[in-house]
Amino acid sequence: MTSGAPQPDVSTGSPRSVPDLGRRVAARRRELGLSREELAEATGSVPGFVQYIEENAAAPGMGVLLRLADALGTTVPELTGATSDQPPGGGRAGADARLRELNQTECHSLLGRTGVGRIAVTTREGPAIVPVNYVMSGEDIVYRTKAGSVPAAAVGAEVAFEVDRIDDAFRTGWSVLAVGKGQEITDTDRIQALDAQVSDLAWAGGHRDLWVAVRPHRLTGRTIENALRPPPS
Repeated sequence: MTSGAPQPDVSTGSPRSVPDLGRRVAARRRELGLSREELAEATGSVPGFVQYIEENAAAPGMGVLLRLADALGTTVPELTGATSDQPPGGGRAGADARLRELNQTECHSLLGRTGVGRIAVTTREGPAIVPVNYVMSGEDIVYRTKAGSVPAAAVGAEVAFEVDRIDDAFRTGWSVLAVGKGQEITDTDRIQALDAQVSDLAWAGGHRDLWVAVRPHRLTGRTIENALRPPPS
């Protein structure tokens, strides 16, 4: 057994430690648009128990974990964080898999629900792609960075911005690509509104006072579908 990620205890049928379980259950539940009541019904439990799981460092038995994973359309390793250090997409392809182009409405919807994307820019050293935390502000993709950084190279340049989601449990995924020109946001009122909306936007921390907006003039996307799971909604 490797250290770090929680491992099942074969003697008791429950994980030894699942400190991240509550956050992962809550995040997956919200991603699927389920209430605590709906998840409780799907797992044969009561809403109070789901709340307890999400808000406490609980260590439920393997039977509970299996029911939670099934109701949330994922796996026990995903819920307990055992796969958190592994790159996504390592599983085998799903049956009857096919690639479908996303329409503009689907692209906008998916772009609006995600908080981390990748900005592709050209720097003095050559092409670079880096992840950034972002929000949607009207039609604009907006992120905060600092002057002289790689993401700051988007200002005044044609750039590409990509977001995606991989679901290993169902062997599905989607990606959306936006192409547009980056611009520095200089309007004081807009900056104040963005600062108030997302004061802690950048996970990396540090002082970042340069707001960049990318308004796409080309938006495309693709999704992988298979017999296990319907298209994203």
